[in-house]
Amino acid sequence: MNKLLATSLAALMLAGPAMAEIRLAHVYGKTGPYEAYAAQSHNGLMMGLEYATGGTMEINGEKIVVIEKDTQLKPDLGKAMLSEAFGDDDAQIAVGPVSSGVALAMLPVAEEYERVLIVEPAVADSITGANWNRYIFRTGRNSSQDAISNAVALGGEGVTIATLAQDYAFGRDGVAAFREALAGTGATIAHEEYVPTDTTDFTAAGERLFNALKDVDGKKKLFVIWAGGNNPMSKINSMDPSRFGIEMATGGNILAALKAHKEFPGMEGATYYYYEIPQNPVNDWLVKEHFARYGTPPDFFTAGGMAAGIAAVEAIRKAGGADDTEALIGAMEGMEFDSPKGMMRFRAEDHQALQAMYHFRTEIQDGKDYGVPVLVRELGIDDMNIPIRN
Repeated sequence: MNKLLATSLAALMLAGPAMAEIRLAHVYGKTGPYEAYAAQSHNGLMMGLEYATGGTMEINGEKIVVIEKDTQLKPDLGKAMLSEAFGDDDAQIAVGPVSSGVALAMLPVAEEYERVLIVEPAVADSITGANWNRYIFRTGRNSSQDAISNAVALGGEGVTIATLAQDYAFGRDGVAAFREALAGTGATIAHEEYVPTDTTDFTAAGERLFNALKDVDGKKKLFVIWAGGNNPMSKINSMDPSRFGIEMATGGNILAALKAHKEFPGMEGATYYYYEIPQNPVNDWLVKEHFARYGTPPDFFTAGGMAAGIAAVEAIRKAGGADDTEALIGAMEGMEFDSPKGMMRFRAEDHQALQAMYHFRTEIQDGKDYGVPVLVRELGIDDMNIPIRN
């Protein structure tokens, strides 16, 4: 009996104490219309955690456990999944989601459980604006950052623009911010067109847009704000807007969507990320490792997911752990951290990550089946006056 007890005690001593865990939930649209975005976001998040921990996936001796929850791009399900992550799985911090509509449904859950939610990559201004609460931080860019950078790229005296966007938070917030930003450039908006996210026939919308611009003097542009499938760029272009002197314009997008940009050499806009643009050690590592692991370059939301992973690690490290939400918030407000885009900073007033954006011009390059966004000018944090909207 004594021998058995001694053996059991020795086994316990050899095993040592159980390692404490940091439980991070990734609540995102793993299935559904934006699953390509979601896959990039998750790969990027895991690579960001790896990079920031030097490959150990530990912070101060505590192992990071990533819990995945699928919102299926449904707001009610996203809300339930975040509640489950915080309540049942005891996640101390969460990242996600892909969709702005889902994000807006999830924000009150973070406040209810008093846990930090890092929003990545949902874009709508209202996430860190009218619907914001102090538990929300965002590494993704917001609609104002998209809008102001595109206004710089497209605006000017004598320029008239019509917009086409999806009829939900991402599209409407994006156009509202673009309209506001464009006002300071001397350009004017002639018409705003909103269509359902599942629209496939853009004939009627295109005719309304053309009619709004065709009799206008000066430079005329049709600016498209779109996320996910059914991108209308090619379909609108097939209606020959050039017969009215109308130029197509849009912001950056994932590589698959940039295939449509090959029809528009010389087209300008502003983008959040393209893997060849940023020049810094984090992006160098991401590009090299992504090619090695997946055989492809990192994409739009891979970079965003990596930024979220790095931010989470730096915040937990700075706060001395993930258990104290107030310590996390204190650590994150004003915190600067590295990302594939260079340094980002969480603004203390609304927890929006301030970051660079990139004015591009589309080029056709040998060996690439998409229009390449070549850098015209980097727009740094100090080049953009991003409004505080809460």
